[in-house]
Amino acid sequence: MSEFDHAVDGDLVRGPDGRVMVPDDVQEAIRTLIRWTGDDPDREGLLDTPKRVGRAWKEYCQGYLDDPGVHLSRTFEEVGGYHELVILKDIPFQSHCEHHMAPIIGRAHIAYMPTDRVVGISKLARVLHGYARRLQVQERLTAEVAQCIQDKLAPSGVAVVIEASHSCMTARGVRTPGVQMMTSRLLGCFLDDQRSREEVMSLMGY
Repeated sequence: MSEFDHAVDGDLVRGPDGRVMVPDDVQEAIRTLIRWTGDDPDREGLLDTPKRVGRAWKEYCQGYLDDPGVHLSRTFEEVGGYHELVILKDIPFQSHCEHHMAPIIGRAHIAYMPTDRVVGISKLARVLHGYARRLQVQERLTAEVAQCIQDKLAPSGVAVVIEASHSCMTARGVRTPGVQMMTSRLLGCFLDDQRSREEVMSLMGY
């Protein structure tokens, strides 16, 4: 069994040697790409690159082995009657855009208004990472995180705001560094009630 055959609570389970086997066709595809870009895959510095790249991409896309909703299955009802906002701010994440497979690096703010139960705050970050560790577009990532929390916790409202830098824009193409893309998804009371919306956005710093 390879280290990526399954995951526990979103974390990799490694085999005895701590490595994953990279299939020959994957290695050959990477060698082809190296040749196409103008280098020699047989020179010393590149000999092990196909294996390294293969392992790296299996890790980058670890989220395909993860069901993010599972992280929200354990909830707590004894919260002393707390029914106000729960916010987890500035969660760093890394993803890769599905158009150029270039890094997306950013941070997310996640908030929900509990009804009768809450979840451990680390689980909100695990939901984010479960979806981020896939080939993504930022708009879909934002929507998936919000909908997962809404479906699993049934809160009065959910708000997710993501800010990220896209290497497909900063390092290629228009080559404009320092640009941040912002997306938001509001559900329930944060969408329907202006006062609630203003409160959560203010606490997030907007």
